[in-house]
Amino acid sequence: MMESLFYIAALVALVATVAALTRSNAAHALIYLIVSLLAVAVLFFLMGAPFAAALEILIYAGAIMVLFVFVIMMLNLGETGDIRERQWLRPRNWIVPGVMAALLLLELLLALRHAPTLTSGVAVAPKDVGLALFGPYVLAVEIASMLLLAGLVGAYHLGRRFIVRREGRSN
Repeated sequence: MMESLFYIAALVALVATVAALTRSNAAHALIYLIVSLLAVAVLFFLMGAPFAAALEILIYAGAIMVLFVFVIMMLNLGETGDIRERQWLRPRNWIVPGVMAALLLLELLLALRHAPTLTSGVAVAPKDVGLALFGPYVLAVEIASMLLLAGLVGAYHLGRRFIVRREGRSN
């Protein structure tokens, strides 16, 4: 049972990732990327790592995707951007990602129903995780945050230059 759930989640992750890579529309690609990250979280849970699954959802599918949405909102300036956003938000554009997310939810509910009460023999307190992340690994955490910030600033400047060039305006 759990093995078949694993393969279904893996298939959803692959299909959503390929869809995210092949979309020319940034908003659609972002939706598929979120579904892909949720599928990876289900895979983590099925492999007995519920904490990694929770982090996958909170950090990647939550915080990082909000950052990407913010960048997309910044790059779609002007009235043409508003019209484009209204077209992207049509309900028909949400059908396939919604079906895949519902499949993942159903799969996660089935996995929770058949999962043992404990997935590992050792309980780790959140304080211990925080001490580990911000103790010996504080430099890696800070470098990762600076890398994300650099990516955001770079994407803004590259996108702004592209939009200015495409619309024929100058700075």
